[in-house]
Amino acid sequence: MCGKKLLKNQPCWLKDAGCGEVCGQKLKCGSHFCRKQCHRPGECEKSGTACQQACGKPKKACCHPCEEQCHAPSACKEDKPCQNKIFITCECQHLKQEMKCNASKTSEGNTKKSLSCDDECARLERNRKLALALNIDPAAHQDEHIPYSTETLRMFRESSKWSQAQEREFRVFAADEAEKRLRFKPMPNHQRAFIHSLADDFGLDSESMDPEPHRHVAVFKTPRFVMAPMKTLAECVRIRLNAEAAAATATEQQRRLRSNNEAYNGFLFTHPRFGLTVDEIRSELSAHLDATPGLAFDIAFLPSEEIVIKGKPATSSTNISPASIEAAVKAMKSAVASIVSTTRVASSCQLCTLDPSLNVLRRELDPTSNTDGWSRVAAKAAAPRTAPKQTGVGEKSVYTVLGSRLKEAKRKKEEMEKAKMEEPVVDDWEEEAGREEQQEADLAKEVDH
Repeated sequence: MCGKKLLKNQPCWLKDAGCGEVCGQKLKCGSHFCRKQCHRPGECEKSGTACQQACGKPKKACCHPCEEQCHAPSACKEDKPCQNKIFITCECQHLKQEMKCNASKTSEGNTKKSLSCDDECARLERNRKLALALNIDPAAHQDEHIPYSTETLRMFRESSKWSQAQEREFRVFAADEAEKRLRFKPMPNHQRAFIHSLADDFGLDSESMDPEPHRHVAVFKTPRFVMAPMKTLAECVRIRLNAEAAAATATEQQRRLRSNNEAYNGFLFTHPRFGLTVDEIRSELSAHLDATPGLAFDIAFLPSEEIVIKGKPATSSTNISPASIEAAVKAMKSAVASIVSTTRVASSCQLCTLDPSLNVLRRELDPTSNTDGWSRVAAKAAAPRTAPKQTGVGEKSVYTVLGSRLKEAKRKKEEMEKAKMEEPVVDDWEEEAGREEQQEADLAKEVDH
């Protein structure tokens, strides 16, 4: 119908076949486009009527979109106060208050108003200056730390080219000390979500303003902002990908090492006591750690809040095989676990295999199992575990036998109660008692004969 597309396989009796898309033809006003669905040429506007859409041009007084009906080619009158909402802030941008713009051709309205800073603003400004003084060396930030949230990195990877352009605007804004507010162009919801997330990572405040389709994001510098992150989003994405690849490689290596069933060469303490030091651990276990000649032990705290004690040759000239180290730590296991349980150094103690970098390659106990390790074994003998007995074909389980006996006893009891209820009631109980005595006497005579 509009003549833009060729539609195939349409019914022959259909006079007007439409493609269903929005027309998009520029109207006579020269500022707006037709929003109707597919129609015949020349039906965008009614003859003799002006454009009915809102003007939408930015006002000179406040830059908000004009809400009056289209008046092209005339300029916006701006004689009425603007009804759009704005945020007025204090000098440091910490305090914010929402109010109407109220700007017009003859008045600035609330666009130039500001709030007064309070004591909290002064405290935050002191903290900001102190943080700046402590972070003046960029070389101190060349580690693998990622200053962005996982959600920000995910949205960046979905649209990296557009996201890099927005990041550049953030960095220019952050570097300009005179600028306190940054206003982005209207954009869709998912793009505004990225701006909000990135602003939070920079330490900036952000607010969405104006209704659709002019809804945009305004970003404010507050005392919470110190400086822009040293690393860009692209660099952090590469770091994250490299870390994931390294973690996958390390997991595969540990799996292969565990499959080799290497010998135990140390102890692993889980959930250690708060404030515990290496010297305290060594003093508690010195009687056992120093008892094996030619063997020394290193004690270290892991990032997972676990403690490892690794056995090694006492000197470089000492030659001790891994099997000998395993035999030594197995012999010490019960005594060490008893001390750990008595002194409450940790919640559990188990044997483990450690590499030269003190990475745990193998554990004696499954970490996902619900057990207290050798601490519980040392304190109280563990209950013996028995394998469940498999019932043979045609053999009844003990639970089945007990259940059948209970069912049989219940059935007999119900039959006895039913028989009592059905037994006839005699009129003369004395006569009935005499008859029963006679029956008992006859039965006794038969027994004597």
